[in-house]
Amino acid sequence: MKKVKLSVILFATLFFASCGGGGETSENHTDNTSEEVVAEKTEEVVKHHGQASVVDESSDMNALQLALSNEAFSTLCTAVVECHIEDALVNAGPLTVFAPLNSAFDKLPEGTLESLLEPEVKTDLSMILKHHVAPANYPIKQLKKEARKERKLYMASGAYLDVTREGDDIFVNGVKILESHKVSNGWVHVIDDVILPK
Repeated sequence: MKKVKLSVILFATLFFASCGGGGETSENHTDNTSEEVVAEKTEEVVKHHGQASVVDESSDMNALQLALSNEAFSTLCTAVVECHIEDALVNAGPLTVFAPLNSAFDKLPEGTLESLLEPEVKTDLSMILKHHVAPANYPIKQLKKEARKERKLYMASGAYLDVTREGDDIFVNGVKILESHKVSNGWVHVIDDVILPK
């Protein structure tokens, strides 16, 4: 298990060192990595024993590995682990994840997150997480096209989200995309609000 943790930490460190947090936008909100957070979350994923626990040191980072590699997504990672949906974020895709920062969850009404993490409401939390994943490949360039054509994005929750553009900024259901990262199974777009289903 130590080898698994160390390999993911090393891979995450190399990834961020080589691309400087890489993304299509210049604004960088996810450059604070924490080996302790990575190790803790990786250990939880490994205990899962599913597809997400497979270590592949030769491939590029997938959506889950990107989230695990950064402390700014620790709340999202906790929610993913609690709902046991790790495998969905490592499949071949393509998929597009609109990943809320910890600060996005902090904006929820007091007690909401704690309530959602209770075992009896995991279904609700799982639905909210699926509301942030599109089973398709949507780089920023494609999202701009979708906005221009006034198309909606189909999400894994079964809902459709509006995509709009204001200048160079792209919004999904009114939530601004702060930065974007290409991953091996699609794209991760960083957002600072939780997109709640109606």
